[in-house]
Amino acid sequence: MADFDLDDVARRMDASVSNFSSEMAGLRAGRASTAMLEPITVDAYGSRMPLSQLSNISAPESRLLTVTVWDANLAEAVEKSIRESDLGLNPQAEGTVIRIPVPELSEDRRKDMVKVAGKYAESCRVAVRNIRRDAIESVRKAEKEGGMSEDERHGIEADIQKQTDKHIARVDEMLSQKEKDIMSV
Repeated sequence: MADFDLDDVARRMDASVSNFSSEMAGLRAGRASTAMLEPITVDAYGSRMPLSQLSNISAPESRLLTVTVWDANLAEAVEKSIRESDLGLNPQAEGTVIRIPVPELSEDRRKDMVKVAGKYAESCRVAVRNIRRDAIESVRKAEKEGGMSEDERHGIEADIQKQTDKHIARVDEMLSQKEKDIMSV
């Protein structure tokens, strides 16, 4: 059998789905959750940094998040990043502590959240398909270089497609579940 690592393809696809899962955790369904702020990045120290690397995030109440910024000079940038995120939050800064009341979701806001979830899902599907494309290209290249037969190539391509289908089905299931969570009042 040719030297092709199907486990590497599955691992890369798993990483894409895992990233999608953490993006979905950032979409709120009802209660305040520290995971809501995970996708937010802040312009700090000359680069974009995750909010969690610049502050402590907590949820002291079901409708309130607090962000304690470690560097007082970054409090304004953190507040701006939270305000400009697509989460619809209105942070209120008090020194290095930023309080973020989490409003009840209106029907329109729920629909917007479902659209955002759909965008996250589609970008994950595209990432999985790109991994499939790269893997198939490398298999075809190996066949041209005489590293495997045409039958082996077809078998490996079928295995790659099975992995792709499995991962996209997981993404669709996660999206469906998140849509139910968001739309339930």
